[in-house]
Amino acid sequence: MAAAFVLPVGTAAAEPLPPPAPGPEAELVPGVAPRPGAPWVVDTPDQVLPPTVYTPSAAEDAVEPRDAVAGAYDLVEHVPLGDAVARVTCSKQTGPYQRQVERWLKLKVDGKQSAADCRAIRAFQVKHRIKPAIGFAGPVTWATMQLVGARKNPNAAKKCPVRSYRVACVDLSRQLTWVQKGKKVVYGPVPMRSGRAGYRTRTGWHKIFWKHKNHVSTLYHQPMPYSQFFSGGQAFHAVYGTIFTTVGSMGCVNLRLGDARKLWGVLKTGDRVYVWGRRPGT
Repeated sequence: MAAAFVLPVGTAAAEPLPPPAPGPEAELVPGVAPRPGAPWVVDTPDQVLPPTVYTPSAAEDAVEPRDAVAGAYDLVEHVPLGDAVARVTCSKQTGPYQRQVERWLKLKVDGKQSAADCRAIRAFQVKHRIKPAIGFAGPVTWATMQLVGARKNPNAAKKCPVRSYRVACVDLSRQLTWVQKGKKVVYGPVPMRSGRAGYRTRTGWHKIFWKHKNHVSTLYHQPMPYSQFFSGGQAFHAVYGTIFTTVGSMGCVNLRLGDARKLWGVLKTGDRVYVWGRRPGT
């Protein structure tokens, strides 16, 4: 499913924006009007102001967020239009993550697509159900490699501080998150989507200060299932679409629904969050 156009979310009260135009330009981008004549998105208070905190009733907490539609989280690589139209078996195009993918696959690292490169990349894509499997080194392929490489020991580089208590680790550089207690990983790693340029997820130490299972953005009026706020309006939460987009969130750590649901059960109010690194492209 190529539904890469999930609206970014925030939390602070603001005048509602008009509905964006349909199509690929539907994603709100800072500094770009969502349609001709519409107000410009210049800054969002959700990056500074925390949500209104209250204690949800038992009845409210008993309601589980709706499930994502089938295929919402399929690994769909956005390939060059010419390759898509021609339905090529193996792309001759050099992908944006060509060097990284070559290095990961232990190929000759020259940043140029060769027939051997394509065959090796395509084999990886087939194994991990990335569509279309045509050997194009795009962001979905690279993100999947990052995840596969981190599964055994996500903190091998010791970037996330080891403590006796639970720490939610947010690696912006690899776009991965996990939870560890001491040296033991108790959740993840899982892929994520952090803040875009100008709206980066804040680095450093934070603390989970509010959990709201059925939160809805008051800025964008979009659902934020299993929200766990850790810095102002920035939170872990699920989105109902792909997290493998070239633009990031408006500061939150976006997760797939199943990952966000499991994280909800792992973290408690008061647990610590440590964020480091930098999202590629920001």
